[in-house]
Amino acid sequence: MINTLLFLPLCAGALSLLFALFRTIWISRQEQGDDKLKEIGKAIRDGAMAFLSHEYRILAIIVAAVAVLLFFGERSVGRLVSLSFLLGAVFSGLAGFVGMNAATRANTRTAQGAKQGLVRALRIAFTGGSVMGLSVVGFGIIGLTALTMIYMHFIGSDAATLDKVVLPIISGYSLGASSVALFARVGGGIFTKAADVGADLVGKVEAGIPEDDPRNPATIADNVGDNVGDVAGLGSDLCESYIGSIIGAMVLGGTLREANLVVLPLFIAGGGVIISLLSTFFVRTREGGDPQRALNFGTMGASVLMIALSYPIVQWFAPAEFGEGYVRFGIFISIVTGLVIGVLIGIVT
Repeated sequence: MINTLLFLPLCAGALSLLFALFRTIWISRQEQGDDKLKEIGKAIRDGAMAFLSHEYRILAIIVAAVAVLLFFGERSVGRLVSLSFLLGAVFSGLAGFVGMNAATRANTRTAQGAKQGLVRALRIAFTGGSVMGLSVVGFGIIGLTALTMIYMHFIGSDAATLDKVVLPIISGYSLGASSVALFARVGGGIFTKAADVGADLVGKVEAGIPEDDPRNPATIADNVGDNVGDVAGLGSDLCESYIGSIIGAMVLGGTLREANLVVLPLFIAGGGVIISLLSTFFVRTREGGDPQRALNFGTMGASVLMIALSYPIVQWFAPAEFGEGYVRFGIFISIVTGLVIGVLIGIVT
């Protein structure tokens, strides 16, 4: 029964990726601007893609080496841990690549849209950014749910097996995502900071070229670094954090010897994917309006809808009482607390 229901979060992840694809196509069809804008945009995109391709080739060697070590590390489950590790690494890398692909397409189109007004610019910019978010949760939840379904089917779905065998194997998925996130985030971050300093010291101080002038080659390099570090690297980083937090909650359910509590985080995450997708339509503003208010409205709208959806999910899957005096309403309160604190942190910062 539980294994069949896991198709729901799996479908939520697939829908997220499909929506991200449609949004990428929509961005590609928007006006890029004049020849100068196209030239600058192409230089940034070509540089970002070249850097990411080279970085991923090196990462592939590292990931393969670690996968081999895991494969022979533990005879009973090493092969499955290695498989989980590889899938986590691939999906984390894909999340960063897809997000950066959309971002490098959206940047010049956003600049061109800004010439027409705030509404147009915000729509293109937010659409480009939403591709990253939808890709992160899509790849994350699809891989994690698929592995859970497969291992539960072939290894076992009782609480003891999930806790002692299945969850340790699935943890390899988080490790794979973390390995890519570490190198992608740090590598891209170092590159962009080096280019930023170069634009300041050499271009602006020595050559007298303004820091953000496209004639300053370090400016182009800085923008390349922003894309590979703050977009692709951050996407992989967010994917790893997203996967790790879900697995952490699943492990807590496993220690309580409750099978339903192990899979509950997957359904909560799947519901969150659908709510986030719908809430992207809440981000709207008018000419002369405040873009930050539009973003806040989308965040708060998503949180309210998530609170409304999480209650029936918890009521359905969580046992009335579990552990040493715990009740399922406490899980709901924890979800609400996390959402409220998360929104407040976003508003304050």
